[in-house]
Amino acid sequence: MTVKAHHKVLIIGSGPAGLTAAIYAARANLKPLCIEGWAAGGQLMITNDVENYPGFPKAITGPELMKEFRAQAERFGTVLVTADVTKIDFSARPFKAWVEDDLYTADSVIVSTGATARWLDLPSEKRLQGRGVSACAVCDGAFFKGEDVLVVGGGDTAMEEANYLTGLCNSVTLVHRRGEFRASKIMQTRALENPKIKVEYWSAVDEILGENAVEAVRLKNLQTGATKELKAGAVFVAIGHTPNTELFKGVLDLHDNGYIRTVPGTTQTNVAGVFAAGDVQDFVYRQAVTAAGTGCMAALEAERWLAANGPAH
Repeated sequence: MTVKAHHKVLIIGSGPAGLTAAIYAARANLKPLCIEGWAAGGQLMITNDVENYPGFPKAITGPELMKEFRAQAERFGTVLVTADVTKIDFSARPFKAWVEDDLYTADSVIVSTGATARWLDLPSEKRLQGRGVSACAVCDGAFFKGEDVLVVGGGDTAMEEANYLTGLCNSVTLVHRRGEFRASKIMQTRALENPKIKVEYWSAVDEILGENAVEAVRLKNLQTGATKELKAGAVFVAIGHTPNTELFKGVLDLHDNGYIRTVPGTTQTNVAGVFAAGDVQDFVYRQAVTAAGTGCMAALEAERWLAANGPAH
């Protein structure tokens, strides 16, 4: 099989982590290739207003921010391929990545394929994403100051989001499918003792109501089948994220939750010369700015590693 192209640095994925890595690698004259994926831009592509990314005091839409990242990466010479990597081989250098039948090889690799928020799979949820439906309270909570909001979920993330939102919102209703939470005891105690948090047990969101913005939610009791409506300005879905690591199973070490394991304080994986950045390895912070930070780290580490190890033979 003929090699379509060989690069010093191959970046898989193009959210804030991947494109920051591309900017740094390109400025170091490493001429990186970024296979950005069909879902290029990552989770910010479904974010309407980004108010917490430094340097944008007037807010910017997620897609606009990622367009700026991409233009900056291209300006310094990053080669971008809009497609998904379908197969990889990291067993020996040069590392290999396939896009269908096209083979790309590289001296080093940065994995930044991100994570995907789990959703409720309601048509109304999809329609109102970015208009009151969100998977990130830290990102979007400030838009709903003084309003009544809902958090869906029963794990630590749901408790954390609910507690965070009580600092901004009038009230928070936790909606959970079961009669007890699976969150850690300390997180449960914090949530249940907060006077601004109410709980709807044995309940599921049946429908999110509103034409151009969230206005209310119809809840269904899973024991009785009865439904009721609650006024709400926003719905925060906190039922977890799935890291996009399917390609790397059995090749890169993963945590029990599926995220790529990196050496603490670095972006190094268990394969020398392969680095991981952004939400594919970070299940704690999950912010655009932290993803960009680890993208920078990965590029600097790849550059140093290449200087020490030279090109693949």
